[in-house]
Amino acid sequence: MDTLEIISVRDNPEFKEMAIQYFQRVWASPASMKVYEDSIENCLGTKSPLPQWYLLLRDNEIIGCGGLITNDFISRMDLYPWVCAVYIEENYRGSNFGALIIEKAKEDTKKGGFSNLYLCTDHIGYYEKLGFEHIGTGYHPWGDSSRIYSIEV
Repeated sequence: MDTLEIISVRDNPEFKEMAIQYFQRVWASPASMKVYEDSIENCLGTKSPLPQWYLLLRDNEIIGCGGLITNDFISRMDLYPWVCAVYIEENYRGSNFGALIIEKAKEDTKKGGFSNLYLCTDHIGYYEKLGFEHIGTGYHPWGDSSRIYSIEV
């Protein structure tokens, strides 16, 4: 029987190196490798509710990840926290595993004293199915824009 588990790196620092390598592999460019390393290392031991970094394990194998951060490189710095870097390995997509990461981020958002969770994405349809509402457009430092979504927690 499959065992699914969401690991908070903050609560399980023994997963720090594994998390850094995984996030770098699936999200980082050569220029952004240090962004993930620094953020994950510095989420440990902080009293702030943010950032949080998650690994989704299936039978002790990493099959996905996500984060909860103060800003996802977007112009709407008045909004936070943001769920970010949600990723599910291709052969596990379609099983609603991404929703598990989102639910964990929602729980930690609420625990942190926040009433809304935000995300920016170019995907249309997926996050609406999870209850997110499109609230506008935000702009990235590199010149692109993304749709911004919100959900009450």
